[in-house]
Amino acid sequence: MSLSLIEELMDRAWPAPDREDTGGWVMRAADGVTQRANSVWPREQADDHESAVRAATQWYRSRRLPLIVQVFDDERSTGLNAVLDAQRFTRQSETLIMVRPGGTLPSAQRDGWADDVEISEEPSEEWLRLWWSVDGRGGEAELEIARKILVSCPSVYALVRDDDGAPAAVGRLALVDGRGGIYCMATAATHRRRGYGWRVLGALLEAGGRRGVSEFWLLVMASNTGAQALYKGTGFAERGRYLYRQARPQRALSGC
Repeated sequence: MSLSLIEELMDRAWPAPDREDTGGWVMRAADGVTQRANSVWPREQADDHESAVRAATQWYRSRRLPLIVQVFDDERSTGLNAVLDAQRFTRQSETLIMVRPGGTLPSAQRDGWADDVEISEEPSEEWLRLWWSVDGRGGEAELEIARKILVSCPSVYALVRDDDGAPAAVGRLALVDGRGGIYCMATAATHRRRGYGWRVLGALLEAGGRRGVSEFWLLVMASNTGAQALYKGTGFAERGRYLYRQARPQRALSGC
């Protein structure tokens, strides 16, 4: 998969409810719920980066949101980064893009992939609550926005329980044009390092295989070396990187 295709898949797998396509940049907003749904996707290089940043600033200001730009680590971003550096935009959440071909893994690599992982095409309340407890920011209103983002794309949801029947780990496979994106991998704090994440990942890969997924992609924080090791163990390899650059808040002028 080319990086430009992966960017398109990523945008469709996590669709912001409020968006505007300028022809070069795509503005996305979701009342502040998740960075990716509240950031600019600079799909093409702007002719004038400073003017594009000013226009984007006004678009987000009208929604009472800060300007955040998703910047991919390639030569297209050189001019944009220069403008953002000059305006002292922060750098946040460096993320790896990893990919693997479709198809099932050899049986030797599938040990521990239990058949009792629950698979559904809608996120259950238990699924949502566990994922939100790990990755969520906000309350019930924000969770409802997140749920709407999730169900805006055809997906498969996996949930595995512990021996007492309590939800232990969850994950999501977004299905876009015959390809699959692994999202929302989350394990309850009390259940980590016990193989639950491995079982969820395996179940999602197998679910994708049964649906004819030709290639998989996923996103993982550059700082999360443990998760990277898990994904590499199932055949994922780094394909690219991106980070978010956010405008610094402007101080109000003092009255004295």
